[in-house]
Amino acid sequence: MIKACFISDNQERIDYVFPEQQKKEIRKSVILLDTVIAKNNLEENKEQIKDVEIAFSTWEMSKLTRKELATYFPHLKVLFYAAGSVRSFANPFLEQGITLINASRAMAYPVAEFTLSLIIQLSKGAGFASDNYLKMGFWPSRNVTFHKYPGLYHQTKIGILGAGKIGTTLISYLKPFDVEILVFDPFMSEERAKELGVTKASLAFIFKNAQVITNHIANNPDTIGIINYDLLKTMKSTAALINTGRGAQIVEEDLIRAMKEEPDRYAVLDVTTVEPYPNDGPLRKVKNIYILPHIAGYAAEEVLRLSDYAILELHKYIENRPVDNPITLKQLKTMA
Repeated sequence: MIKACFISDNQERIDYVFPEQQKKEIRKSVILLDTVIAKNNLEENKEQIKDVEIAFSTWEMSKLTRKELATYFPHLKVLFYAAGSVRSFANPFLEQGITLINASRAMAYPVAEFTLSLIIQLSKGAGFASDNYLKMGFWPSRNVTFHKYPGLYHQTKIGILGAGKIGTTLISYLKPFDVEILVFDPFMSEERAKELGVTKASLAFIFKNAQVITNHIANNPDTIGIINYDLLKTMKSTAALINTGRGAQIVEEDLIRAMKEEPDRYAVLDVTTVEPYPNDGPLRKVKNIYILPHIAGYAAEEVLRLSDYAILELHKYIENRPVDNPITLKQLKTMA
């Protein structure tokens, strides 16, 4: 029977994402070692891991070198990573010829659901209504909100930045609504846009015309600070920006300036450049910027989507069926 193990520098993370029921399911297909292998216990576990073929991990994955992989995992063929971004550790695995499957497809669902809920609320002016209810009173606040914010019908434009797994899942969730979907993604072809039923557009066009803009651009050096004042200042006076991508993609000083200039605009940031964001940070002093503690990706039970996805892919591997979208070195360059 094939031998497998967990690799992580944090056993609590493993136990959280792979609780006992999930481990029991894995053991139906492979011999799963009880010890969680970490960078600091490789040598002491050398004998029992030398014939491991399959590994599982999640957040706080050990950053192993290619030499360590060759020395301690000479027979490792596949890593099922029950989380999203793999940029911090993937290269040595891929260079060593190890197949790497992440759970970005599974993670796309809760992020897209979360984003859809915000799009619905922000398009109706929920932030404005809440902020002004006490100040203006019930009916005045309600009536002003009705006349300022369009909702999701007819000609409302929604801008999606990035058409990866999250972006395309969100597009599918928006289909029942009568909206025009604008997408910025340099890697998306016109054929793919037509297939998805969306319109490719520039960042400049989206920021100028969309009622709600949501960021899902992959995080890499080229996208740092890509959302700046030149774009933000052109947003409609009642438009909203959602960021569940990465904080560094927005120039936060520019966002503060643009939100102060138009107090009926709103920004909801589930990610910031520094996390956790300081209590006295300047973003917190702007009433139409809401900061959330990076909650879009999963809630308590949703985390099981990640391990369940890894187990689904394990079954494919054991049965010699194609696994879902193994990551390549070329893909890694444009991934989050």
